[in-house]
Amino acid sequence: MKSYSSISQTAVLVKTNSFIRSVYNWMAIALALTGFTAYYVSHNEAMVQLIYGTPGLIMILIFAELGFVFFLSARIQKIKATTATALFTIYSILNGITLSYIFLRYTATSIVSTFMICALTFLACSVYGMVTKKDLTSLGGFMFMGLIGIIVASVVNMFIQSSAMQMVISYIGVMVFIGLTAYDTQKLKTMAVSLPDNASGAMIRKGALMGALALYLDFINMFIMMLHIFGGSRD
Repeated sequence: MKSYSSISQTAVLVKTNSFIRSVYNWMAIALALTGFTAYYVSHNEAMVQLIYGTPGLIMILIFAELGFVFFLSARIQKIKATTATALFTIYSILNGITLSYIFLRYTATSIVSTFMICALTFLACSVYGMVTKKDLTSLGGFMFMGLIGIIVASVVNMFIQSSAMQMVISYIGVMVFIGLTAYDTQKLKTMAVSLPDNASGAMIRKGALMGALALYLDFINMFIMMLHIFGGSRD
């Protein structure tokens, strides 16, 4: 006969696994939406002309994406789960629109091969973050500072257009997002374990969406950085 403690531990394990599975399911949905949208837009001449031929439109879309991320992060506890789901879905589609340039710039072979490399790297980092006993909080703080540095360097490089600097940013960026993936995965595990037993379905859904958003951003940014390194240009 099982003891109360073993039953309790089993319940916690089931709850944790269910939450983590939900996070990765939402992340997979977001990646699929982004990939499909990017592919569709890049193969639709009218859409390409509209997005890249309209002055300032691509910047408006990028700022809209940032707005979605900031709004979700700041208001997730106050909005309905259905609203959070809708915003998460719209953000994934918007990101697909702005990432459509990937299919215009790089060959299909290099996109697929880089995606596979990124997926395997992400998986390894995520597994490490899930199983390690080491507290990755300090690593997360260090990687976040690195992320700020990448953003600043990328903005500067928009003006000087240095291919060498872009390559350096890309290599550093890959390392930063490798670290962030492990850190965010450990945070996800901690979040799952700390969920109250009486957590509502809406609370769990919103927590899963925020976890999925963090991992989705890690994956997408790692993929973009790797494309700069491994991607074969169509030119």
